[in-house]
Amino acid sequence: MMEILSRISATDCVKLCHRVVDGLCGREPPCRSDYSTTWSLEEWLQLLDFLTSLFRLAVGNAIPDEEVLAKLSDADHSHADAVLSVLRGRWEEIRRALLDRTSSISSATLQDFDWQLKLALSSDKISSLNTPLLSLCLDVRENGALRPITMELNREEVSTLISSLEAANKVVLQLK
Repeated sequence: MMEILSRISATDCVKLCHRVVDGLCGREPPCRSDYSTTWSLEEWLQLLDFLTSLFRLAVGNAIPDEEVLAKLSDADHSHADAVLSVLRGRWEEIRRALLDRTSSISSATLQDFDWQLKLALSSDKISSLNTPLLSLCLDVRENGALRPITMELNREEVSTLISSLEAANKVVLQLK
C-alpha cells in the first residue's frame, strides 16, 4: 500500500497527511482532483483508507513510533518519516477528534443506579424455576432531563452487560 505513496515527494506527502488529518478532525479532507494524475480512483481510496485507519489506530491505541514505522515498512524512509511527523505533530488534535466522535454517539450520562437480586422460584408455566434475576434501575440524564430505566436480567444477560461495559471502559481508557 505504501509503495504508491512514493509517487509523490516527501513534502507533498506531508501536505497530504495533514489534509487527511483535517478530514479526520471534521475539516476539509484532501481533494481527489489534486491527485487524479498520480493515482487511480481505487488507489486513491485505498490510500485514504490506509492513512485514516493508521492515524485512528495509532492515536486510539497509543501505538509507539516503532510500531507505526513497522506499518509503514513498504514506504521509503523519507515518506515514513513524513507520515510519522504529521502523526506526532497532530496527535492531540486527532485524539480530541476521536473523543468528540465517541462522545457524540450519545448525550446520555448515567447519574445513579440501584440493583436487587431476586430468585424466581416458579412461574405460571413451570412449578420449580429457581432462577436468579437481577433487577437493575438506572437514572440516566439526557438533554437535561432525568430518565429512569429499569430492566430485569438473567445470568447470561448480566454477563453480556458486564462484558460490554468492560469493553467500553477499555476503549474510554485508551482514548484518555
